[in-house]
Amino acid sequence: LAKVDQLMKVGRNNFRPPPKVESRVVRIELRNPPPPVNFTEWDGMIRLLFNRKNKTLRSVLMTKPTIKMLEENMRTHAAMNNEMMDDGAKVVQIIEEVTGMEAWDGRRASKLDLDDFLDLLAEFNKRGIHFA
Repeated sequence: LAKVDQLMKVGRNNFRPPPKVESRVVRIELRNPPPPVNFTEWDGMIRLLFNRKNKTLRSVLMTKPTIKMLEENMRTHAAMNNEMMDDGAKVVQIIEEVTGMEAWDGRRASKLDLDDFLDLLAEFNKRGIHFA
């Protein structure tokens, strides 16, 4: 969504009174055009994955509250789009399939880049899992 570059560090002695933290000057460049993604859903997935950023994607997604939320989202999305919900489509099974793929197996949110997150969201959406 944006590229962030650190330009320089600013020492605490440059402020009065000096803060207890170091500061930095950064440049934020928005991606133009922005990626074709539903930003509400993007935000839901990112918040969920970074809640426990050092756990594997599978571990974060396989918690009972997360599975319950994703099942509710799946039902809501199907109802809003007048689609029949596939009884065979189990959220746990879909999570296992996606996180078991070579691209995501054993990966952690803290080690993924923007394109990885976009691909992950697209893969879940393709299989009927929505985060908003």
